Amino acid sequence: MKQHFLSDLAVMLGRSMHHIFRSMDTIITVTLMPIAMMLLFVYVFGGAIKTGAANYVNYLLPGILLIAITSGISYTAYRLFIDMQRGIFERFYSMPIARSTVLWGHVLTSLVSNAISVIIIMLVALIMGFRSSAGLGAWLAVAGILALFTLALTWIAVIAGLSAKSVDGASAFSYPILFLPFISSAFVPTASMPGPVRAFAENQPVTSIVDTIRALLNRQTVGNDIWVALVWCLGIAVVAYALAMLVYKRKTA
Repeated sequence: MKQHFLSDLAVMLGRSMHHIFRSMDTIITVTLMPIAMMLLFVYVFGGAIKTGAANYVNYLLPGILLIAITSGISYTAYRLFIDMQRGIFERFYSMPIARSTVLWGHVLTSLVSNAISVIIIMLVALIMGFRSSAGLGAWLAVAGILALFTLALTWIAVIAGLSAKSVDGASAFSYPILFLPFISSAFVPTASMPGPVRAFAENQPVTSIVDTIRALLNRQTVGNDIWVALVWCLGIAVVAYALAMLVYKRKTA
């Protein structure tokens, strides 16, 4: 049974990845906006923003990576919606496959495509002066947190893709999530914010994730931020996965 699931998953993943690589404009679009934002903040606003960091791109990069991932997962919702509209799911169900692999193929494709975007953005950041003294363990921890963050948001995207009534509705869900990094420690320290805004910024998931990644890349003390970040990512992933599977079963009943 396990081998059957894995072989079906490989087919679904291959199909989704084929669509991604056949239309690279998806990755290009997702990558260009965060890069443009990084250039804008570093070279236009960076001199006026006081973060205490010697190099603003080092401070900014974690938030830019989260923005890129948040932008990227909207395409998962879009592709799921299109598959539903075109009756692709029904065609798959007429075959002897594990039904959950249809969703997992899209989810793993999101992981791969967002990883490509993250790597491209980090290469641009290196050209802009980003430097890290982090060891292998810290880099692996950063990769793990970004993967968990991607998984959590992708399962939210799955819910949107299965539930939407239109193409615009399938991707519009990401706009409120995309706004969260701007009210966090991604661009400026939360200490510079007015009271109510600061309280929200310090207690929403993006701040703990950004602070954890920033500390890991700069070999600083992580503290409790990493546990808060993991609880947020895992909690959102578990709840979103459960809701996504519930919606999926209702749609395919």
